[in-house]
Amino acid sequence: MSGLRPVTVITGASAGIGVALARVFARNGYELALVARREDRLRALADEIAATGARKPIVIVADLTQGDAARQIVEALSAQGAEPQFMVNNAGFGLVGAASLRDRDEQLAMIDLNVRALTSLSLAFVDSLARHRGGLLNVGSMAGFLPGPGMAVYYASKAYVLSFTESLHSELKSRGVRVSVLCPGPVPTEFAARAGVKSGLAPDILTHSAESVAQQGYDGLMRGKCMVIPGLLNRLIIALIRLFPRGLLLRLMGSRQRRRRSARGT
Repeated sequence: MSGLRPVTVITGASAGIGVALARVFARNGYELALVARREDRLRALADEIAATGARKPIVIVADLTQGDAARQIVEALSAQGAEPQFMVNNAGFGLVGAASLRDRDEQLAMIDLNVRALTSLSLAFVDSLARHRGGLLNVGSMAGFLPGPGMAVYYASKAYVLSFTESLHSELKSRGVRVSVLCPGPVPTEFAARAGVKSGLAPDILTHSAESVAQQGYDGLMRGKCMVIPGLLNRLIIALIRLFPRGLLLRLMGSRQRRRRSARGT
């Protein structure tokens, strides 16, 4: 045993699904370490959680697109006498627009966050996750099952998250580490505005709140489920997608992105 106390590390904990996940884990008695760039939001959430009687979360201000982010988190946790029992990789962003027309550096930053940082943090704490019989929750998307013309880099990044996490689920099971990938459909959060997605384009029946998605992600992880897709209809859609020819999916997704751009007036 390391002698360090177990905590749940949640990235992207300043908004949306990350905030909702923090509240769910805190309600269930887990001490938290909240990671994001916006310190004011992290501290406000930490105060909110502490006001419920829970131990005040550790706040770690870090830019996960930087190569030394994992080291920063390790050092911050060690200084507090803590190590991860659960690692929740929620941080990520998307961009609407043709890959050839979007800023290349911005798209590479998306890969740094959605893929490289997630991979780094998934692998950095395996020993402590195993010590505390904990787990890893990576937040993917229904986009991971689809081709993504009009959001090519984002969709590809989520396909990576899906494949990578499924494989880790198999590899780490023998060590007692639960590994799950959470694949929500549309969720009304700041993510859509950051990506340039106009609200109201997704049918309400496919949309789930951040709170609902977070609870289902938590429940699935604790049960050791490999994949969590919130919403019965969304699960049915994914089942059907796997039967569709890839060429047809490309045409359908391309048409959908053209409607998005038209709605944005671009």
